[in-house]
Amino acid sequence: MKKTIKFLSLSAVLSVFLISCTTEDVRNISGPREEVTPPPKTTEVIPVDINVDGFDFMEKMQGHWVGSNLVINDEFPFFAWDYRAISPSHTFGIHEGGSAGNLLTSFFVTNFKGKRTIMARNGGLLNGIYRSSYFVLDKVENRENGRYYRLVDAIGGDGIMYMELRFPNHTDSLYYNAYTSGLGNRLPNRHMTFKSKRMHTELAETAAIETGYPQNTVDTDLDFANGFNKDYLYVKDGLTEPNSATFLAVQETNNIFDLAPLSGDPYIITDHPRLGYLQVNIDRGIIPDHQNLLLFLSRDPFTDANGYFTSNLDAYKTALHFPILSVEENQFLMTYMHPDTYYITVVADMDGDFAISEGDITHPQQMLTIAPLGQEEITIENISIQN
Repeated sequence: MKKTIKFLSLSAVLSVFLISCTTEDVRNISGPREEVTPPPKTTEVIPVDINVDGFDFMEKMQGHWVGSNLVINDEFPFFAWDYRAISPSHTFGIHEGGSAGNLLTSFFVTNFKGKRTIMARNGGLLNGIYRSSYFVLDKVENRENGRYYRLVDAIGGDGIMYMELRFPNHTDSLYYNAYTSGLGNRLPNRHMTFKSKRMHTELAETAAIETGYPQNTVDTDLDFANGFNKDYLYVKDGLTEPNSATFLAVQETNNIFDLAPLSGDPYIITDHPRLGYLQVNIDRGIIPDHQNLLLFLSRDPFTDANGYFTSNLDAYKTALHFPILSVEENQFLMTYMHPDTYYITVVADMDGDFAISEGDITHPQQMLTIAPLGQEEITIENISIQN
C-alpha cells in the first residue's frame, strides 16, 4: 500500500481571508460585487475588558496545535499552527505556504476604546498582495462545550469578519472558525474550521519562560489606545470611509520588506521581537527544474542518516512549517521564524500529489539552529534518495 502523508496547501488556507487580485484591480480586492439582501453592514465594536475577564486566552492559545482543517468544503487531514510567545504579552503563529506567500495570525494585549483588551493581527502575503487586518476581542463566554472567545474586525465588527476560538473543557483541544465577507462584499460566512490538539508542549513552554509570558502588559508598538490612522486604512471601492481595520499594498513581486511599509501597517515584520529568518538554498542535483519541491521544518527528523523516510509516523506530526516551492525555484527565504533547532527536509514530489509518499526523492537528515533575531542560511544538497 502506498504510504502518503498529506499536508494542507497554501492556496486553500489563504482563501480564508485573502482574495487574489492584480495591480490593476487592487481597489477591488473584495472580489466581484454581489447583490446581497440585506446588504452587509458594519456593527458596533465593544471590546472586552480583560481586567475583568478574558486574559486567560493568552495562556490557552500558546502551543503547537496539530489537527485537521476544513476550508470551505474541502477537508485536509493535516494542518498545524505553532503558537509561541515573542514578548510577555504577544503570541505568534504563521502558516508559511511557500512561493505563493503566507498567512499569519498573532494575538497580543493592547488598549483600545478605553479598555485593556486583546487584539489579533491577521494577514500575510499572497502573489504580490500584502494585507494586515486587526481584530478585537468582543465576547468571552463559559459554555457547556468549553471556553469561547470571539474577535471581530476592529472597525467593521462582525458585519465584516470575525474569528471564533473555543477550548473544550478538560482537554488540550482548540476549535477555530474564521468568517469573512470579502471586506463587506457579502454577508460573512464560515470559510475555515480548524480542529486540533495541543502537542509538543515544550516548544511553547520554552518561549514562555524566556519571555516571561503571559503578562497583562502592552508592548509599546502595539498600543492602540488612539485607534488607527485612517489615512492608511484600505477603503473599499465605492466607499468613502474604511469599513475594516485593514492595511493593503500590492506589487508584482512578493517582497514583504517593500510591501509592508507601503501598506501603512502600524506593525510590520521588522517590528517583531525574537523572530528570525532562514535562507534555504537548494542544489537540485538530479532533480529536474520542472519538479515541485516540498520543504519541511520539523521538531523531529523526517529522514534517517541515509535519506530514507522514517517509519515513525508520529515524527510527521512535528511539522512546524511545510511550504511548497514553485517549479524552477531553488532558493527560498523563510520569515517570522521562532528561535529553535529544526530538522530541514526537502522532498522532490515525483508523483505531484503534494504529499510525502513512496517514490519521492529526498536526502539525509539535516539540522539547523536559529537564534533570536537570527539570520541563518543553509544549503540542501544530495537530494538523491528515492523512497
